[in-house]
Amino acid sequence: MLGDGDIVLRPIKMRDQRAWREVNRRNRDWLRPWEATIPPPTPSGPIAHRPTYRQMVRHLRSEAGAGRMLPFVIEYQGRLVGQLTVAGITWGSMCSGHVGYWVDESVAGRGVMPTAVALVVDHCFRTVGLHRIEVCIRPENGPSRRVVEKLGFREEGLRPRYLHIDGAWRDHLVFALTAEEVPEGLLGRWRRTRSQKAPHSNPQNTRQNPQGNPA
Repeated sequence: MLGDGDIVLRPIKMRDQRAWREVNRRNRDWLRPWEATIPPPTPSGPIAHRPTYRQMVRHLRSEAGAGRMLPFVIEYQGRLVGQLTVAGITWGSMCSGHVGYWVDESVAGRGVMPTAVALVVDHCFRTVGLHRIEVCIRPENGPSRRVVEKLGFREEGLRPRYLHIDGAWRDHLVFALTAEEVPEGLLGRWRRTRSQKAPHSNPQNTRQNPQGNPA
């Protein structure tokens, strides 16, 4: 389990099904343009179907047990609000993985996802022993791009027709970080970035808006 304040990452469980489905149902229009889809079958290939929740969790657990994946749900103030997975973990000479994520639209803009990504990157570099983390994002996905931009990921280029998303093969931009680029930890750097960008308050403003504005 990884956490920072109100934000917690923990392994996904079978008993999360009701909460996970409820969040997905409310966010169908928000998530659909960015979700992976199954391409049409080839003449020699099998017909694939979208997995059920239980099948998804069994697959994630199996891959985690094999050391190829780290599947988390994201909780904010005790409520399930998203999912984050480190997948494609490769060892040997590469020691790399890639991160995919989604979050409830109702908490977007509060720093939940940048904090979650920072937590998992630090875990991958400091505890798991990976050297490089990638995030691949459709160029049109502004909210997701803002997450990696806030965290200082490097943009490395375009991968044409990289993943089947929303019914077609879509181009993706590649963003990456290596362990040497964040020796102080990504979460620490993200905290400093947020504090530097926070508006300076005065006593009058504090009295008028004591709770401040979510980042």
